[in-house]
Amino acid sequence: MLRADFKVFLDACVLVNFPVCDLLLRLAEPPRLYIPKWSSTVLDETHRAHVGKLGWETKFADTFRASLTKAFPDAETNDYEHIIPALTNHEKDRHVLAAAIRSGSSLLLTFNLRDFPAEALAPWQVCAKHPQDYLLDLYSMEPQIVVQKTAEIAAEKQRDFSDQVLRFGKHLPAFCAH
Repeated sequence: MLRADFKVFLDACVLVNFPVCDLLLRLAEPPRLYIPKWSSTVLDETHRAHVGKLGWETKFADTFRASLTKAFPDAETNDYEHIIPALTNHEKDRHVLAAAIRSGSSLLLTFNLRDFPAEALAPWQVCAKHPQDYLLDLYSMEPQIVVQKTAEIAAEKQRDFSDQVLRFGKHLPAFCAH
């Protein structure tokens, strides 16, 4: 059963944050609340951050990427480079906005909101949001699904539901408080 066809582009910083990524991607599985999108460049950045910043073994980072592409084979967006010269957001993140535009996503999830000012996004009908704000939106629309997916994570980690919610608190304090 599929509930939504709303495309959301996930920035590398969201994919790198495993607890947040895990919950978001579970919410994109049936009954999906949105359709995730990313680019190969974003996946490359994610891989580099997993290995270089978080100290993951290369094999584990490779498996993570392969799992993403297997679970969401239509998520990857390509052929967006021609859009980059027209963009005015932060130079290092223009490829992210270009891929979001090309993918047909009207929402871009990122922890780096400063790199995506509203005036740079408006001409493209794209909005940037912090992951916790989007999770609050999803919770307001489908609380039972968000709670169910959080409970699945807790069960797999052999944690109490409340402990799992508290573990989201570091990166998603408003979501956890809600």
